[in-house]
Amino acid sequence: MQKPIVVVGSLNLDLVARVDRLPSRGETMIGADFKTYCGGKGANQAVALARLGAEVKMIGKLGSDIFASQLREGMEQAGVDISSVESVAGSSGTALITTSNGGDNTIVVIPGANAALLPEDIDRHREQIEHASMVLAQLEIPHETTEYLGSMVRSAGVPFLLDPAPAYPLSHELLESVTWLTPNESETQLLLGVEGGDGSAYSIEECADRLLRRGPRNVILKLGARGVYMAGKDIESAYIDAFQVDAVDTTAAGDAFNGAFAFALAQQGMAPQDAAKFACGVAAFSVTRPGAQTSMPTMSESMAFLAQLT
Repeated sequence: MQKPIVVVGSLNLDLVARVDRLPSRGETMIGADFKTYCGGKGANQAVALARLGAEVKMIGKLGSDIFASQLREGMEQAGVDISSVESVAGSSGTALITTSNGGDNTIVVIPGANAALLPEDIDRHREQIEHASMVLAQLEIPHETTEYLGSMVRSAGVPFLLDPAPAYPLSHELLESVTWLTPNESETQLLLGVEGGDGSAYSIEECADRLLRRGPRNVILKLGARGVYMAGKDIESAYIDAFQVDAVDTTAAGDAFNGAFAFALAQQGMAPQDAAKFACGVAAFSVTRPGAQTSMPTMSESMAFLAQLT
């Protein structure tokens, strides 16, 4: 019997304003439209997995507000097992997103109920975490919870994919528990302590090498429209090119990549480079549609899309 993939992380309602261009500091401008979408990095990655056909369980927290039922419904419709998503008093997680016609965005996350996901909650779900084919996590939950999860999966020998977003300096102990670390360029610079975060301090290869020396087994650097760069103990270093598409909304492209990569690696048995290429295709498809979870493709959509581009 195939082991499920477990996602530990955030659930947010995304409040999305679309504008012609992103506003400058202090600028007020008229938006083109406004919509709400189910989001949160954890939930996005769980939905990406479920849409592709993975068996996936979500561990997280929702509030007692009107957003909670919408978020639950979105995940259930996608096929995510949410029996381990618990409720607490107060607001659910929220993200304020501004996206331009060119697909760029800015995001402000308000944790809400996500801040109530604590180490004792991880303990209650120890059995399903320790019997997962892979565990995915992000950094929209409390730091101590992610640290505790890292120690648990390391002791159990479960592959651990960590998306270090929103980025902050990570302990050596946590990084040593990570099988796949998947930062984007700005997150990479922050993890390396580079001032300015403009990506110019080190080459991509040097960034990967410096991150690997801090503890993770493998790294996948997400380079946006340029694809990804992979390096580590389980793979030969390689660039995987992105698929060129007309972007509508890049909000959850990284989540689409992580979900697709985990699915391909843990439940489809693909080699890492093949899994990364597949994940680049899924991420490319996702940016052609608006929203976070609504942009995640099914397996049939992904295969048809990839067939057109290859």
